[in-house]
Amino acid sequence: MPSDIRVHKAHVQDARNVFDLVNSLSGDGTLLRRSYAEICENIRDFTVAERDDEFLGCGALHLYGPHLAEVRSIVVKPEAKGLGAGGLLLKALIEEAEEHEVMSVCLFTRIPEFFDHYGFRVADRAAMPDKIYKDCQTCPRLYACDEVAMVRGPLPNVAVLGPSKLQRPELVTLQLTSTGTGR
Repeated sequence: MPSDIRVHKAHVQDARNVFDLVNSLSGDGTLLRRSYAEICENIRDFTVAERDDEFLGCGALHLYGPHLAEVRSIVVKPEAKGLGAGGLLLKALIEEAEEHEVMSVCLFTRIPEFFDHYGFRVADRAAMPDKIYKDCQTCPRLYACDEVAMVRGPLPNVAVLGPSKLQRPELVTLQLTSTGTGR
């Protein structure tokens, strides 16, 4: 374990570094583009890795409920790859999910072999409707997704976001009554 790398919960002062790194990888679709306001609003979800006060990378844990959390936006700077920062970030996010007693942790990735070593396994994306409802609807790769869905723990059997099925509005029957005034 790299002892000179420190991971900690992000502070609002880390938002600029998180924003720059996440969006540097959004052009090719590696990560979803996030606005600076969105990063600031969700900064408490993030954990950052640093070495000698230099920002190396970040990752976020998004809580959907006691049934599911998602590891999101986990990335290290290209010059920091191979130093162990990614593994330290992932371990910290898994520990955070365990502290919250979340049953399942999911993620979507193009490098599943990295996550295999941390207890994640390939899963059917349809088993995580909360994730699909939150992000996939606005993803530019919605119909050409090349990410692998992975989960650690049991597959969730409940969803809290979005409709459980499409609901049709009920038609209201108008009842006209005569007032007897001839109008």
